[in-house]
Amino acid sequence: MSAFGYRKPADLPQTIPVFPLEGAVLYPRGVLALNIFEPRYLNMIDDALADQRLIGMVQPAVGHEQETTPDFAEVGTIGRITTFSETDDGRYLVTLTGICRFHVEREIKSGAPYRQAIVSYDAFANDFAPSSDISIDRAGLIRSLKTYAGLHGFQVDWESVEQAPTETVINVAAQICPFDAVAKQALLESETLDDRCRALIALLEWDVASDDPQRPMQ
Repeated sequence: MSAFGYRKPADLPQTIPVFPLEGAVLYPRGVLALNIFEPRYLNMIDDALADQRLIGMVQPAVGHEQETTPDFAEVGTIGRITTFSETDDGRYLVTLTGICRFHVEREIKSGAPYRQAIVSYDAFANDFAPSSDISIDRAGLIRSLKTYAGLHGFQVDWESVEQAPTETVINVAAQICPFDAVAKQALLESETLDDRCRALIALLEWDVASDDPQRPMQ
């Protein structure tokens, strides 16, 4: 059984509250920490807590980021609120745990101050169970991550990385590496975990090569 008892697309609601946030990408079984302070999103959290605790995370569509009401990217991920606390100044500190990706079918007007959409999970039915990592180049990924981290001066607990499940290594790296929104969306939309790993390695190696003074000019 998958996390929280959700095992198939029909177990999840088709109409969900949606939180559009550039650069914030959530993966199935991944976690995302949110600092909520806008009144409309405080309202969204209140309503989610009173219901199934489900929220859809999605990036704004490319080219729409600066608009007051940006269109949604085509694919996002529904997550469940798994930790919640309230600060003295009225902010909510929330952790979402990802369940399944979705396609945005259309936005709806509900009268709520936050945005809602009708979504479909059918294309991502495999998200409900952990992916097989038999064919994944885990060693190659970690080599690329070490080179990338060394180049940028990032401090990493490599012992913990070596002990973590392959899916966790891939998705945490894809989430926290400072790639642009387009790259993050491409990683999210990768069909399989192996596809995401290959795309992640390619992005890491491209970044390293672009910073290499010995790299020939194109």
